[in-house]
Amino acid sequence: MEERLQSVIDRFKEVEQSLNDPNTVNNPRLLREASREFAALRPVADAAERYLRLVRQLADSRALASDTAADAELRQMAHDEIRELTSQMEAMGPELERLLVPRDPEDLKPCIVEIRAGTGGDEAALFAADLFRMYTRYCERRGWPIAVVDHTESDLGGFKEITFEVQADEAYGTLKYESGVHRVQRVPETETQGRVHTSAATVAVLPEAEEVDVVINDNDLRIDIFRSGGKGGQNVNKVETAVRIVHLPTNIVVQCQDERSQLKNREKAMKVLRARLYELELEKRHASVAGARKSMVRSGDRSEKIRTYNWPQNRVTDHRLEGEGKNRALESVVNGDLDDLLAALRIADSKVGSQ
Repeated sequence: MEERLQSVIDRFKEVEQSLNDPNTVNNPRLLREASREFAALRPVADAAERYLRLVRQLADSRALASDTAADAELRQMAHDEIRELTSQMEAMGPELERLLVPRDPEDLKPCIVEIRAGTGGDEAALFAADLFRMYTRYCERRGWPIAVVDHTESDLGGFKEITFEVQADEAYGTLKYESGVHRVQRVPETETQGRVHTSAATVAVLPEAEEVDVVINDNDLRIDIFRSGGKGGQNVNKVETAVRIVHLPTNIVVQCQDERSQLKNREKAMKVLRARLYELELEKRHASVAGARKSMVRSGDRSEKIRTYNWPQNRVTDHRLEGEGKNRALESVVNGDLDDLLAALRIADSKVGSQ
């Protein structure tokens, strides 16, 4: 444990020094990567230093407690300190376990989240809107800005689909465990008999790819410009500002119509296209991953139900966790209190990956 913690501290100092290196400062990509790694390592290094300081204090206290030449009162004080230091080290255990989970370089990136209504018609679309509000509230808690890229509303005010960016470093590493099928059990607003229905929505979390990560040939693109849909107002429905991009080799289609500027819509659409192409590359890279690890439903595998939101029982159950740890209070979760749940998923994923 001590060696591992010291290696984290050493790496943190190396990255800190690199931020002052002219070769890093003058290279935007290296500077961005170093800054992200510095921010990710800082809380780990701080905790590691606190723990190693306790280790050194504990060694000193044990040496004094076993020193027969020392005063009896001093030895008793040393025994008291041993108990206190041991208690502090045990209390730090869960925090260190969470912080020491290995990080994928992709984890340090912002992300793009796509939510699509699945089985359940209008109720599924309303549930997709609930999921969007849940993630919006979570991001607000973290101080992470979001920007809607594109959305299609349903007749009852839900979302048939909605795509948005989370513009914060480490957003992908935090939210990637949300990728998968989310199921809801509740009485729909359209249900007159009071019967509980089951509906679903899919969530895809993609690491944001930069231009240097994915090279896109302009000849591989078909770009269509059209008038935005929606409820009107300003330029909407009046000027051709919406953009649809088709990547011909893969037949991936992305579009954006939320901005009043055609240029901004095109920029956002290209971000989503790069993210989807990058995800395809990541899927190839992880093709040999063990089946057990795939069950954690990372970005490339969304075929399995990962979570059930049960309104009548006020309970959210994450099917990737075990025991009582898989259940959470529904009201808390849908209001964006996801930190504890996401931390548990990250730890569980690291344990599966190490097997």
